[in-house]
Amino acid sequence: MALQDKYRAVLNLGQELNIQDGSVEEKDGKLYIGGTANTQYEKNQLWAKIKSIGGSDSPHDISADIKVANTDFYHKHVVAAGESLSKIAKHYYEDPMKYKDIFAANTDVLKDPDLIHPGQELIIPFA
Repeated sequence: MALQDKYRAVLNLGQELNIQDGSVEEKDGKLYIGGTANTQYEKNQLWAKIKSIGGSDSPHDISADIKVANTDFYHKHVVAAGESLSKIAKHYYEDPMKYKDIFAANTDVLKDPDLIHPGQELIIPFA
């Protein structure tokens, strides 16, 4: 199986995330990929997918050079119906109590941590 086939889910995720300046090259038994993710969260998603397919924290058959375009925040999140800050915090940080960090980063948009509305774009700060 070609390495591009093995890591097809990573390449597809890169397209889904709209990775800019993407490159893919298979050479000497190794797959080299590169590009620029919009946020650190998106870069982390790609690395998680690479590790899940490669079977370790440092798969030997792939090399990824993924840069990040925006380093001012971890990610931006558009609120969906039924979400709360604690639910959003659990998604990004695996800790619902970090909702306070999200609220603090968005006081220009939010006045009450219990009042968020679908369609609002929130900054998700670095943990």
